[in-house]
Amino acid sequence: MGGSSPCASCKLLRRRCTKECIFAPYFPSDDPRKFAIVHKVFGASNVSKMLQELPIDQRGDAVSSLVYEATARVRDPVYGCVGAISYLQNQVTQLQMQLAVAQAEILSIHQMQQDPSNNNTTLLPSQLLDQDYSEKFLLLSSAENNNNYDFLPQYLSFASSSSSSSNVFQDSEPLKRESFC
Repeated sequence: MGGSSPCASCKLLRRRCTKECIFAPYFPSDDPRKFAIVHKVFGASNVSKMLQELPIDQRGDAVSSLVYEATARVRDPVYGCVGAISYLQNQVTQLQMQLAVAQAEILSIHQMQQDPSNNNTTLLPSQLLDQDYSEKFLLLSSAENNNNYDFLPQYLSFASSSSSSSNVFQDSEPLKRESFC
């Protein structure tokens, strides 16, 4: 306990904060929301056990991680921080595609400048983009501009590094009824 005021966890749990309080160094009394959200998602007892099992020098990082994960889970109860990671991976993929298109356009423009007789028949790579991709990109970029990410988990495709046949949701086989007798 730092000073005379109890830490945020002891305040929330309405107990006396001792010098040996495991929460005091990581949940100061001036930020009660931090412990409240971790307590809501993980529970004080579980957090206490996790912190006690870690070496002291790793506890600060663990608390930061717990706060991040708890905040993500409260924001998105279904996907939690996995939803945020998937969204960012999707953004990286889109940006890589945009970069590849821009590089191809630069190459096409250079080729058109070197061979002016072929200008009438050459299409730029951006003109060849699939319409479906363009619609998805517009949907996500309009969401970015509105800063409203609440609907994104519905539109995220959770790509896997393994083959797509291992994804349960993409199997084309209908579900079969099993008997437990």
